[in-house]
Order: sequence, then structure tokens, then C-alpha cells
Amino acid sequence: MSVNVKLSDVLVDQAKRYALIEHRSLPKQIEYWSRIGKIAEENPDLPFAMIRDILVADQEASVGEYQFG
Repeated sequence: MSVNVKLSDVLVDQAKRYALIEHRSLPKQIEYWSRIGKIAEENPDLPFAMIRDILVADQEASVGEYQFG
């Protein structure tokens, strides 16, 4: 589902820079930050490195990494 939202120019400019560095689209960068924030709010004791590792592992699972058969 696609929804239009109003974001500050500062946030969009920052997201564009990070998206370019991380080879993501602008929407995907904002989604990534949103997922980090959600995980951080739900798990306030987790360090950022662990949150990032969770997201990486989740992404690897969706592309078929680490499947043994």
C-alpha cells in the first residue's frame, strides 16, 4: 500500500545522502530508518549494532542466504 506523507526537507535531504551511500532508494532508506526506530522502541536495551544485525539477518533470509539442504 502506498501512502503520501509530508516529511521535512531536512529529513528528506539526509535520507537522500544515506540512500546514495547505502545503494537504496529514498523510500527504502526511510523505511529502513523506520524499522530501526520501531525495533529500538520495542527493545530499548538492544544496542544499535544488534538491531542492524537483526535487519541484515532478516534481509539475508528473504533472499535465500544460509539455506542448507
